[in-house]
Parts: sequence; C-alpha cells; structure tokens
Amino acid sequence: MPIIRPSQPSDLPMITAIYQHHVLNGTGTFEIEPPSLEEMTARRSDVLSKGLPYITLEENGEVLGFAYCNWFKPRPAYRFSAEDSIYLAPKTAGKGWGRMLLAELCRAAEKAGIRKLIAVIGDSGNAGSIGVHKSIGFQHVGIVSGCGWKFNRWLDIVMMEKALGDGQNRSPE
Repeated sequence: MPIIRPSQPSDLPMITAIYQHHVLNGTGTFEIEPPSLEEMTARRSDVLSKGLPYITLEENGEVLGFAYCNWFKPRPAYRFSAEDSIYLAPKTAGKGWGRMLLAELCRAAEKAGIRKLIAVIGDSGNAGSIGVHKSIGFQHVGIVSGCGWKFNRWLDIVMMEKALGDGQNRSPE
C-alpha cells in the first residue's frame, strides 16, 4: 500500500518524469513542452514558499504521483482559494490512489488556510480526473469551451470546486 507524504527535493526527478509523460501524452495539462527538472524544482519551491502543500504518493521507495495547490489567482482577495493539480504515473490507473492523494491534498490545503479548492481540468473528456474530483465532493461549476489547442484539436476546461472547512460561511480572519 502506498504512503502519502510531503514531497522532498530528491523526489523531483520522478515528479518531473511523471509530469513529462502527461505533457507529451495527455490533455490534462495544456503545456506543450515538458518543463525541465530545474523548472519543476522552481515551481515546487514557489508553492512551498507560499505555505501551500506539495505532496507525493510513494510505494516501495518509488514516487508514483504528486499533488499540490497554488493560488487560483495572484490578487490578494483570492488568498483563500487555490487551484489543485494532481498527476499519477500511468501504471497507477484504476487503483484508487488518485482519490487517496487528492483527499490528502484537500486536508493539507485546509490546514494551510485554504477555504476553496478549484479544479481546472484540461479536456472535458478527461473522465478520470473529473471522476476523482467528483468522488471526494467537488461540484461541477462550468465548462470553458475550446480554450486550449493541443494535439491539433480544441480542448475545453472543466471547472469544479470544493469548499474546505468553513468555506465561505464565515470570515477567514
């Protein structure tokens, strides 16, 4: 059974390889060129510098997935809302580990003071990601049609949201 833990710098080569696979083969991310190890290291540092979670799923010493959240938008009014990102190695599909990883990310984000997690899911045909989010209580809030061009076709994004803790029911301050 895998464990979920905070990411470590030594995880970054595997994190980069997992993400590279999704950039080159999937529509869950709209990146076209896979970022380098140095870029992925900088992105992780950025997330952690904001006090936000960046976690990994590991089994037998091998990183098989990662998840993090980052501010939904940079303006101060959005400081209690974050966008989640979750990626798994292809060999983990169908094991329920994505659900486990995303649920832990929600707990860690709430602990960090996030009140709303927002999923911006690439490709309205991305049943796996949509299903994982729905399974832990994310609600569908909309589709932005044809806003991304990848693999010679227009792709939608699906927007989903999940309130954490008190959500918008009381002041965060």
